[in-house]
Amino acid sequence: MLILNIDTATEHASVCLSENDVILGLSESTEQKNHAAFVQPAIEEMMSESGYSLSDLSAVAVTIGPGSYTGLRVGLASAKGICFALDKPLLTINTLQVMAWAAIKDHTTQTPLPDPATLFCPLIDARRMEVFTGLYTLEGRELTPPHALIIDKDSFQSYYHQAPVVFSGSGHNKLKEILTGHNIRYSDIQHNASHLAHLGANAYQAGIFADLAYSAPLYVKEFFDTSRRNS
Repeated sequence: MLILNIDTATEHASVCLSENDVILGLSESTEQKNHAAFVQPAIEEMMSESGYSLSDLSAVAVTIGPGSYTGLRVGLASAKGICFALDKPLLTINTLQVMAWAAIKDHTTQTPLPDPATLFCPLIDARRMEVFTGLYTLEGRELTPPHALIIDKDSFQSYYHQAPVVFSGSGHNKLKEILTGHNIRYSDIQHNASHLAHLGANAYQAGIFADLAYSAPLYVKEFFDTSRRNS
């Protein structure tokens, strides 16, 4: 199970090659405006270093959104192009799930281990006090689907009054300014395509393949461009 993983949904872009959940190569870029220029050369170099060719791939996984309008189009176009050319299946994973999995992995390596009831809430900054967010369990199960939210001091009360909540992602710094409490945790963990690799492998094993012809970015809202974001 050799999977190419592509994530260009946010400011931080990365590509990763994984085999049965083992990471064979990872390349990252923090230059958001250069995602389009980064992806193809990074894939070519990584495949060359691995000793595999694109024809050896079992599938291609990509973050489908939410995220940057341009970034999502770059990632999906790259993934679709490879899949169309080589007749490989496409795996689409929502960005927030990947971000949640990064925070879950980080927290489950800490001592003491997190409360089993802990919830994970990734947030993508989306201009002013708005974020894209969702809610996930410690096992990575989605409790609330991706949605846009304008945050304030009353946000997420129904969650953290019941259980510890770990907030992560580019939007969590805005939340830090207005939200504190006993059950509130903040994580600076940065997700990348290696976290996508685990979820992509699960989707591949479950046979959850996207429709190449009709797959489209999950924008949640009509437009989100971090390069024009106002704090």
